[in-house]
Amino acid sequence: MQPKLPIMKMRMIYLAVLASLVSSSIALAHHSGVMFDAEKEVTLKGTIKEFTFENPHVSIIISVPDEKGGSMDWNFEAASVRGMAQAGWRRSTVKFGDSITLVGRPLKDGRPGAQLVRAILADGTLLKSNLGGNY
Repeated sequence: MQPKLPIMKMRMIYLAVLASLVSSSIALAHHSGVMFDAEKEVTLKGTIKEFTFENPHVSIIISVPDEKGGSMDWNFEAASVRGMAQAGWRRSTVKFGDSITLVGRPLKDGRPGAQLVRAILADGTLLKSNLGGNY
């Protein structure tokens, strides 16, 4: 016969398991991509305003000409650094001022942002985002 665990110890184990499940759900929700419209794609040509090659997601902000003669910034969220590196991206792939065409799944709420699917560099090089599904 095995000795019974004290009630306090059982409660601590229960809370540890519960905390683990909650944190796992939050991490999965963050990586779900549910905020993007998987049924649509936008293609935008602009210039690099910012390229952040850091986890949890690589980010590209481009300045795109608008119909009023000004410009609008679009934020493209990509895969992780590892995923992007596997797809051929490097920290030096693009820099401020480079011309680029980005294709992505737009935000459902209409804000100027998208989940990066692929990019066409100024020299014609095609690079994918390596999303691997929903990240």
